[in-house]
Amino acid sequence: MFKNVRLFRLEKPFDLSAFALSEQLMTRRFRPCGPLETTTLGWASPLGEDNTTLVMAVSGCLLLCARKQERLLPSSAIAEAVDERISEIETNEARNVGRAERRRLREQIISEMLPRAFTRSRRTQLYIDTETRWLMVDAASEKQAEEVVTLLRETLESLPARLPNPNRAPSTVMTDWLLTDSAPADFMAGDACELRDADDDAGVVRCRGQNLGSDEILNHLRARKLVTKLALNWNEQLDFVLANDLSLKRLQMTEALNDLNDDDAKTNAAEQLEAEFALFALQMRQLMARFETIFELSNAI
Repeated sequence: MFKNVRLFRLEKPFDLSAFALSEQLMTRRFRPCGPLETTTLGWASPLGEDNTTLVMAVSGCLLLCARKQERLLPSSAIAEAVDERISEIETNEARNVGRAERRRLREQIISEMLPRAFTRSRRTQLYIDTETRWLMVDAASEKQAEEVVTLLRETLESLPARLPNPNRAPSTVMTDWLLTDSAPADFMAGDACELRDADDDAGVVRCRGQNLGSDEILNHLRARKLVTKLALNWNEQLDFVLANDLSLKRLQMTEALNDLNDDDAKTNAAEQLEAEFALFALQMRQLMARFETIFELSNAI
């Protein structure tokens, strides 16, 4: 399941059925890069390359998968080829190559090299919880998440979605949890955090494998550093690092939660994925409800 979560709030109910959404996604289905294309992005099956299903629907949640393919053409290789071509011209024709001609040569060389370049693909899963209007993207970076959300918006022609806007700043809440040992009973701090100076973003302290209740950590907090990332366990079900933009990293279901998923009862990979997704989505729905309360997230349409 997801290793990261980037959150987006849908500003109105999502009314498309799984079938209707799948029909829309077919218009932007993934295709490999053509000979002269540097990148392509489209929709693939969340069940894997050998499956044609573009949407998996479980308990009001719609699981999708975007696939991006890029041609690997290092800038150093292009520069070397350009230098060689320029050297040949200057030697054979006894003249200097101007700036405009250099640009044309570079474009020509890229066109020649692209069809022979290797490709790599990246798959990004995301899902829409139609009951709570949360869109969750398994992306480590904001750029990757925005790219996939933009693809979905373009595919559907409209997707009013925004980043979460908490009334209570997560960094302030997490700082208070550590400073006063006041985290809610269902949240337990782990052994990692990131602290930033309240007056200077350049002042950063990153800790791993630390007792976050130690005097060393508390002294940083008393010196007006804020917690911007915090390793947490929620309800003995999920482990993750919560950031001050409410994104989650290093997300894992705990062994206790995984034990609820009986692998022996599943006859194929699709059933196994459906069971895992149902379990994961239910926990995330409950976690988001807690976030809405703790950080005062608006759900207004």
